[in-house]
Amino acid sequence: MATGHYDKPDFWAEKARKEGYPARSVYKLDELDRKFGVLRPGLRVLDIGAAPGSWSLWALKRLDGRGFLSAVDLQPLGISPSYPNFFFIRGDLYDDAVKAAIAERGPYDLVLSDAAPATSGNRGLDTDRSEAIVEAVLGYADDMLKPGGSVVAKLFIGGGQRELLDRMKASYASARAFKPEACRTVSFETYLIGLEKK
Repeated sequence: MATGHYDKPDFWAEKARKEGYPARSVYKLDELDRKFGVLRPGLRVLDIGAAPGSWSLWALKRLDGRGFLSAVDLQPLGISPSYPNFFFIRGDLYDDAVKAAIAERGPYDLVLSDAAPATSGNRGLDTDRSEAIVEAVLGYADDMLKPGGSVVAKLFIGGGQRELLDRMKASYASARAFKPEACRTVSFETYLIGLEKK
């Protein structure tokens, strides 16, 4: 999903291009995983808002041929991974048929989401839309995560972060916000992490 437009590639964007990833966001997931240990071979993983595909590609490499990855986005992926343990559906995460197709391949050990609304320039509107996406991601996690599973979701920081964290704390052994170094300094995004679903 679109996250805004920046004209000048920075260190992370250049690094992604050189290493064969379609977006710099891959290094956010790398840092999140190093800090929280959410990914390892053998897990069943769901990637919501997967386009252009950096998180899916990185997760598939971390799964190392074991486990399974489902991914969904309104946009096509900018990668063509030929992995037998990979399923991608192009569609709206709010669509019942999309949700059913993803649920068929669960339950999951980990739900990831780097999804963000197309930015409008109106920060209040953008944060409201981002919070709505996180609510939907947490709904997927409620329905499809195994006990002990984890969720990671991007959020544009607005007024709703505390309420979302409180909701997560009711369902997970721990819940917190974390902003990786690879986030642009001007960005108002953070990531909400719920570990060990009750």
